[in-house]
Amino acid sequence: AVRKAQTDGKSVASAHLRYLNPFPKNLEDVLSSYEKILVPEMNLGQLSLLLNARFSIRVSPYSKVRGQPFKISEITNKIDELLKS
Repeated sequence: AVRKAQTDGKSVASAHLRYLNPFPKNLEDVLSSYEKILVPEMNLGQLSLLLNARFSIRVSPYSKVRGQPFKISEITNKIDELLKS
């Protein structure tokens, strides 16, 4: 979804957290360099809650609890929605 958005000329990036405890040392610096942060999760949004609680940033959660992976179009649509707001 990020590659598609970049191909469409949108200024977006992605990160994959490989471990959560402890968070990577530079995570707050990396996240705070972005205006908007989308966190797609295959659960009820626990990572979003942790990020909002730990750092002085606000993330936009995007949760899915259907037992099916996200489709590229779902995340692309959410990226578009977030960029418009």
